[in-house]
Amino acid sequence: MTMDKMNMMAEPPTFHPNPSKPAYVPPAGAVDAHCHVFGPAARFPYAPERKYTPTDAPKEMLFSLRRHLGFARSVIVQASCHGKDNAAMVDALEAEPETTRGVAVVAPTISDEELRAMDRAGVRAVRFNFLKRLVDAAPREDFQRIAERVAELGWHVVVYFEMPDLPDLAPFLRGLPTTVVVDHMGRPDVAEGTDAAPFRAFIELLEDEKFWVKVGCPERLTVEGPPYRDVVPFARRLVETYSDRVLWGTDWPHPNMKSHIPDDGLLVDLIPSIAPTPDLQRKLLVANPSRLYWGEK
Repeated sequence: MTMDKMNMMAEPPTFHPNPSKPAYVPPAGAVDAHCHVFGPAARFPYAPERKYTPTDAPKEMLFSLRRHLGFARSVIVQASCHGKDNAAMVDALEAEPETTRGVAVVAPTISDEELRAMDRAGVRAVRFNFLKRLVDAAPREDFQRIAERVAELGWHVVVYFEMPDLPDLAPFLRGLPTTVVVDHMGRPDVAEGTDAAPFRAFIELLEDEKFWVKVGCPERLTVEGPPYRDVVPFARRLVETYSDRVLWGTDWPHPNMKSHIPDDGLLVDLIPSIAPTPDLQRKLLVANPSRLYWGEK
């Protein structure tokens, strides 16, 4: 297939063309700890096995948005549309080595030298995606071997799953030899409320201090829609209970979003609702991600 045909197949943009300027001003050194880059496809083609074809959203757009929102640093997570070719993500890290870190997706056959090269570029974690609608299933033995190898580099593991899958996954996750960061609050069903059994099981998982959690992405979880007030009780409970192990990110450019195009300024303005004190905001946006990704005390 030609590049022109691939570009013609691209889905409509999932990112806002003119996001609002947030009223909330993040503290100095704030980190967007979950965002992505897409392409550009002419330089970084999308993976043949991808489940969706995004509109290009290159590093220049990401860095411009970060400044617009008032953030100082970014953690760029490898998106499933690029498969296990991390070139676009690594290129973004190398463009701004002081202000970016990365989360890679790798094959179990990756060489030690490739891992070391990504480490030098600023990669600090690997991501395991368990959503079958986004990626083809992989044997857990492969994930286990990968985790054991990256543990030697001091990396951690980021996991993406949906909450109904947690009972089956929990023993495997507990056995991983690294810190484990859960994306998007484990995707709870917000219509069930915070007292529902699945969310209580997730809270139980987080009692183990090896687990961290990202509390962003209300646009994916909401039932009511913007301004996502129905998601606030979930995120706020996690921030207040596990204040030293929470992270926040925009999820820009909001891959595979179908319901609406989120306004990133609105997402930032939700932060004081989930982290209601300056101390909680500093931990969420500065201290925690700086410790985990930059090794700062």
